[in-house]
Amino acid sequence: MSKKVNAKRVAYQQKQEQEGKKVVNWIFGVLVVLAIIFMIYSFFIIS
Repeated sequence: MSKKVNAKRVAYQQKQEQEGKKVVNWIFGVLVVLAIIFMIYSFFIIS
């Protein structure tokens, strides 16, 4: 019984790790896009 529980726990941890990495990548992507938009906005303000 404990082998099944251990296997499920390991599978759940791997799934959570993959989803966590995906979320972190999305956050960094959004931050990069916002930085680019801010750069374009500031160039228009200066000129």
